[in-house]
Amino acid sequence: MPRFTAGCRTVSGLFSIFRSRLAGNFILKLMNAYTAIIVMVAYFGVLLLVSRFTSKSSDNNAFFRGNHQSPWWLVAFGMIGSSISGASFVSVPGMVRDVNMSYLQMCIGFVPGYMLVAFVLLPIYYKLRLTSIYDYLNRRFGAASHKTGASFFIISKMTGAAARLYLVCLVLQRFVFDQLGVPYEATVVVTLLLTWMYTRKSGVRTLVWTDALQTLALIVALFAVIFIVAGQMNLDARGVADFVSQSPHGRIFVFDDWKSGQFFWKEFFAGMFIVVVMTGLDQDMMQKNLSCKNLRDAQKDMTCCGFAFLPMNLLFLSLGVLLYGFCAQQGIVLPERTDDLLPSLAVGGYLGAFVPVLFIIGIVAAAFSSADSALTALTTSFCIDIIGIERKGYSKERAVKTRRYVHVGVTVAFVLFIVGFKALNSTSVIDAIYTMASYTYGPLLGMFVFGLFTKKKPVDRYVPYLAIASPVVCYVINVLLVRLADYHFGYELLLINGLFTFVGLLLLSFKKRATV
Repeated sequence: MPRFTAGCRTVSGLFSIFRSRLAGNFILKLMNAYTAIIVMVAYFGVLLLVSRFTSKSSDNNAFFRGNHQSPWWLVAFGMIGSSISGASFVSVPGMVRDVNMSYLQMCIGFVPGYMLVAFVLLPIYYKLRLTSIYDYLNRRFGAASHKTGASFFIISKMTGAAARLYLVCLVLQRFVFDQLGVPYEATVVVTLLLTWMYTRKSGVRTLVWTDALQTLALIVALFAVIFIVAGQMNLDARGVADFVSQSPHGRIFVFDDWKSGQFFWKEFFAGMFIVVVMTGLDQDMMQKNLSCKNLRDAQKDMTCCGFAFLPMNLLFLSLGVLLYGFCAQQGIVLPERTDDLLPSLAVGGYLGAFVPVLFIIGIVAAAFSSADSALTALTTSFCIDIIGIERKGYSKERAVKTRRYVHVGVTVAFVLFIVGFKALNSTSVIDAIYTMASYTYGPLLGMFVFGLFTKKKPVDRYVPYLAIASPVVCYVINVLLVRLADYHFGYELLLINGLFTFVGLLLLSFKKRATV
């Protein structure tokens, strides 16, 4: 699932779980901290080994574009792990208590969303031979629009990715490093150092392989947990299918209540537009697609990735149904928060001694698959969009040196953000960060839709002010609606935000045919 959709609920839930002294004490009895370290060292050792074999070239063409030699099937497989964060790994199983399996309706909407990205956006990106997708805004509108779009991406990606990595560092700290007397700051530095080490030379060229490996780890962990839970319930594969389909939580489609947030068409269109924005307009997700050999390969990888989300999320939701059924059979008191379901059972010892290890591997693989690609995408966007190393005609040596400095700078920024989150010690801050992400993608949606479907050109120097004003107006409207009508914006905020930006661009435009 797109990475922010379940983040708000998940982070605060995990925070409370892993801060629990009871959980921490039980984990100590369950597995030795040194064993966990061995597992993680081995995991990162494999990542570094893969990096070494894929880092034959360390120039900017390899880092930014993967030399346009990435196998499409490998990109497609790796994108699954990049799109499913540690938050999703936890949140999706738990959500079945409140909304059953209706989330699958949104996943069905993902499919046409991926088709739009594959057959509308990717042809444009390949035609223009873009390294950063925000260079499209430069060619279509001007330099101010270009830097505005890139800046919105950098702010959103930096805060969102750092928040997710903060969660992983917190888990590792509670599970392992607190028991060894290692300070939290050291955990953060080492974690980011490891990520920097296997991305520093060849960037996206390495990522397509490491992301594939991490996706494999995520899938193996998911299947293993399902297998263990099914075994605890004495169910075979056929029994699992029957149990899920016959469970009260097994309902998928909602057509009989249009006011419900789970009404099919609301979920379907929400899923479609979320994919368009958070995949098609996101440098992080697009960079690996642009590293394919040609447009046809990129379209094949995007199409396969889109269809792969259906069975993946079906498995996550089925795991949730099984976990609630297991709790009912064993008389286990359900946690108050749905996001606490899998963590509480994993760390509580109800599913055996091996599940906590699988749980750690799953969230680490999912989270680091997102973090490494975020590091690379932010480095690329800052070098290409903000500094302009290609537009300004930097020499090869100067461009490589600049990219290396920026990559180090982005890594340091991640460290400062994550340590800052710990210092604030408030889950509401993290919730606010994820909420902010829903505001920052709206202007990007409006700008790209305006560029693609109109021939008008706005006055470029005013676009930054419009891009800032649109989320502000949405925020004010949201506050007023809450106070006057007790109505909270949901996924429609993205569309409203984009609509405001679109209308604003229309007002700032004069008739002129687009040149791209």
